Amino acid sequence: MSDTVANAEVLKPLSQVERVVDTFTAPSKTFTDILRDASWWLPWLLSVLVTLGFGLAIQQKVGWDKAYANILLHSPQAQQDRMNQLPPDQQAKQKAAGAAFVKYIFWATPILSLLFAAIAAGVLLATLNFGLGGSATFGRMFAVWMYGTLPFLIQGLLGIITLFAGLDADSFNLKNPVGTNVGYFLPVDAPQWLATFASAFDVLTIWVLILLTIGCAIVGKTKRGTAAVAVWGWWFVITLVKVVMAAIF
Repeated sequence: MSDTVANAEVLKPLSQVERVVDTFTAPSKTFTDILRDASWWLPWLLSVLVTLGFGLAIQQKVGWDKAYANILLHSPQAQQDRMNQLPPDQQAKQKAAGAAFVKYIFWATPILSLLFAAIAAGVLLATLNFGLGGSATFGRMFAVWMYGTLPFLIQGLLGIITLFAGLDADSFNLKNPVGTNVGYFLPVDAPQWLATFASAFDVLTIWVLILLTIGCAIVGKTKRGTAAVAVWGWWFVITLVKVVMAAIF
């Protein structure tokens, strides 16, 4: 009787709010429920709200001009040298254009995230189904991505908290805003390849990779080890490419 009750609880339809909560506390329940219903609107709505809050915090406490200046400060030396070699008026124009680009790209993040989610879901779907014998559908894989990446919202929330708590604007780096990875603590003049490599080992990223592994295994109907090959394999490839590119350029 107890096993029957337990199974009934697992198979009980979840609300969107319950799915979000279970993503952090009992992820298997969330991803199993996606087999029933592949809706994903609440994670996306939450990302919109966090983006709005974080953007307003940046605008008030840092400013987009300063945010771009800090990004430039953490960019490869060659890029900084090219900027410094320009006449002052051209430097001002380039910096103004760069700040505007960063601002508009940031505000477009909720829309761009849907495009990126579609690409990521498609890649994982192809890897699982055609490479590893899975049987996932695109809709379910898309939902897995939307729920599995929920921990990334913590980065935005921490960014809001640190900015309103009085973080020095000179210390704010939009590309790596909070200390959830080793790269955050490296000096500004650290080699770009080392900063890129160290930033890849991020607590939230590892959390997301674990969630995506669980989700892919459930919706793809494969073993978790098989799903891990797809999820962690792509993370390794992408990290390697970033590090090599940073070392070259």
